Amino acid sequence: MRVYFLSCIPAILKLNGMYIGAIDGFERHIELDPKDRVFAEIIPDENLHGINFFLDEKFFKSPPSFCDLYLLEGDALIYIREYAEKDAKIEVLHQTRFCGNLITIFAQAGLYLSIDGVEYSLTPLPSSFRKFTAETYTLAGREVFAISNGRHLIIISDRGKIVFKSPADSFEISDVLKITAGFETCTAASAECEYSYDGENLKLISAKTSELRPPEPEILHFAFFESVLTSADFEKYLCADLKEKAGSLRSYLGDFVSVTVPPEKFYIIHGDIKAAGLVYPKSENLYEIKYFAVDCADGVITNIYPIE
Repeated sequence: MRVYFLSCIPAILKLNGMYIGAIDGFERHIELDPKDRVFAEIIPDENLHGINFFLDEKFFKSPPSFCDLYLLEGDALIYIREYAEKDAKIEVLHQTRFCGNLITIFAQAGLYLSIDGVEYSLTPLPSSFRKFTAETYTLAGREVFAISNGRHLIIISDRGKIVFKSPADSFEISDVLKITAGFETCTAASAECEYSYDGENLKLISAKTSELRPPEPEILHFAFFESVLTSADFEKYLCADLKEKAGSLRSYLGDFVSVTVPPEKFYIIHGDIKAAGLVYPKSENLYEIKYFAVDCADGVITNIYPIE
């Protein structure tokens, strides 16, 4: 089994106590057998706590919460998503009373959102919430509390419930909630969404995804799969015959959650084909990557098929 390593920040990888090298946002890989139970240690930059685990059959079925595991054609990719901070003292970043709820954003070996009212909840936050805005708004005649870091938005109801937690580059709150959310796609796609609110739940009432730049011909197939994922106008990438089947395309591809570039080994095995990896969730932080390829002619896609 080939195992790829990625890390959210630069780190050092050791296996069975032996220094292997640095890992970061670029793939590094090793060959191993899960039956050998190799002991992995990862020591990050920025004076954060290191992590350690056995690379065994149990790990590849149920990965720990600090990482995301992707299974791909008998191989695996491990992305270390978070590291704990060594500083364990409590630092209150924001605290306010809102409709009888005490809302607190604090740091203690990580960032957290605490809501203490009729019920109590504690929600981990990504490190990007070190900088944020927090303010009370009126949404559809009801008070809500909104927290934004410029890329994600959290909305708390007057009953102390988190009713919205999603990417949002910008937002407007009035009779409805309007958000704009950019996607990391090769066409710089951006979605504009509107939600109604009944005091308990938000309901999507309209959505439009725009692709802000055309893709280069050599990555048209990636743009197509990303367009399907983001509910953009993906039909423009298809030939006339496939446009007639566009309505069943999403069910054909399944419920994938992201699109990825195949690793070098894929092209060694399958040749230089126009393929993309579609990522499907299997369980908590465990994913499977399936590959789909396309045939093109005259600048449009004429066939879509899975790679077995």
